[in-house]
Amino acid sequence: MAAVLGCAAVTAGCQGGGGAPPAPAADRPPGSDVNPMPRDRVRDGGTLRWPLPEFPTQWNFHHVNGSRGVVEQVVQGVLPYLMRSDAKAVPHPVPAYLRSARVVSTKPQQVVVYRLNPKARWSDGRPIGPADFVAQARALSGRDPRFQISNATGYERIRKIGRGAGPHEVKVVFARPYADWRSLFSPLYPASTCADPAVFNGGWSDRVPVSAGPFRVARIDRTAKSVTLERDPGWWGRPAKLDRIVFRTMDTAAMPGAFANGEIDLMDIGVDASALRRAEHVPGAVVRRAGAPDWRHFTLNAAGPFLRDVRVRRAIMLAVDRRVIVRSDLADLGWPERTLGNHFFVNTQQGYRDNSGDLGRYDPERARRLLDQAGWAPRGEYRVKDGRTLALRFVIPATVPGGKQEAELARALLERVGVRVDIRPVPTDDLFDRYVTPGDFDIVPFSWLGTSFPLSPLRSVFARPRGARIQQNYARAGTARIDAAMDRAIGEIDQAKARRLVNEADRLIWELAIVLPLYQRPQIVATRGGLANLGAGGFHETAYEDIGFTGPR
Repeated sequence: MAAVLGCAAVTAGCQGGGGAPPAPAADRPPGSDVNPMPRDRVRDGGTLRWPLPEFPTQWNFHHVNGSRGVVEQVVQGVLPYLMRSDAKAVPHPVPAYLRSARVVSTKPQQVVVYRLNPKARWSDGRPIGPADFVAQARALSGRDPRFQISNATGYERIRKIGRGAGPHEVKVVFARPYADWRSLFSPLYPASTCADPAVFNGGWSDRVPVSAGPFRVARIDRTAKSVTLERDPGWWGRPAKLDRIVFRTMDTAAMPGAFANGEIDLMDIGVDASALRRAEHVPGAVVRRAGAPDWRHFTLNAAGPFLRDVRVRRAIMLAVDRRVIVRSDLADLGWPERTLGNHFFVNTQQGYRDNSGDLGRYDPERARRLLDQAGWAPRGEYRVKDGRTLALRFVIPATVPGGKQEAELARALLERVGVRVDIRPVPTDDLFDRYVTPGDFDIVPFSWLGTSFPLSPLRSVFARPRGARIQQNYARAGTARIDAAMDRAIGEIDQAKARRLVNEADRLIWELAIVLPLYQRPQIVATRGGLANLGAGGFHETAYEDIGFTGPR
């Protein structure tokens, strides 16, 4: 599961709890809008200029500081992703890496056999093989605390890995059933950087030492905050259509002007209605839209001095009128407004149920009663307990539009029930490394970037922290019941039963009151009219070698 800073677009019609099903098909955004083109209609050559809202220093996506959307955007072009999802969220083996991948046995244990493409190899010349699977599974199993991982889900269920019947087969044996086994080993990192904790943690800082994709990293420029990928002549698959991709970090407020001036080739509109209007008037530009698996939310730090008490956290949720924030974020974007009532499924996804119940409704009177019960008594404008004012730090990335607006709305709403909110803008590049991961916040807004697997990537977000090992549970709270409920869902092979179990886990997470979902984050992306096979992907995952331009440029 990757985190992204900027707020973005919408979904459909606003409501509170009550078990609402997915939106009707007529109200749903398109599943994907990427200007799909066959390769013979995409010209060879050219440079794609792709802006990033932040510049990461950690390029190991499985590291706790590397699991971000901007990291994934880059490494998808240079590292193996064994599975790729289509617009209907169905994952398929990527032929450049896999000839096939299938479950060959479920009793007495689940066994998966991967048949690798014999041509697949790392840029250092080593073939991609069982050793890479073994090293990554060990590093991400959670058994060795020296590996600073973001997520152990699935890997902790692997019993052993070995060679299959042939020289290019990998046999993975699970100790317990794992329904989302297709989510594993994407991206796959080489054994040379996964076997040693020091290399796993630091070997990908400010560098990409090994690659195995249609592109390779030509340069990482810390001063210019840019990453340049170039076509890899050693790539054994279909050659990349583009010569290079230049990822350039810039203030999101500067992106509309850069797009209008022809300095970049695409731009995530986010929730910036003025950027949308400007993009719509750029000659030759196209605005693409799709329903994304991503969702906007507020995370509450349950380890902080004010939010340890679940009654206070529930009061905060009840005092925040999500409809106000949704209307504000999504105004003038041309999308229906609908709150999100689930931590795993988005509104347009099969399996979605609104499990928010009373906590999904705006109820300031009940919020006041809960704060009274927790001992926070009104003293003038704000509430006080044991001589301390109930004051929450709302930390936002300074250069990302939308965050400040959300914080100001939340402050106005929470002041109505006697809670002071101190808005704290911080450098965008530092938000996670220096504030969210260390726990230096009370409330923080950002979006989770989803995948076609609703639960597995999110288990680490809601699993109980083990001491200092929070993985991605930035709220720093969990329960044995939630862990057990998620594990039952993850181990259920029957998809209908699995969806029901996921919703059971979601209801428990709502009761804990640690993450307040706001809305599904559909994608609104402006692109050059001739840009093919890239745009608003939704659940669709792009083959980077097929990205390119049509016609002269």
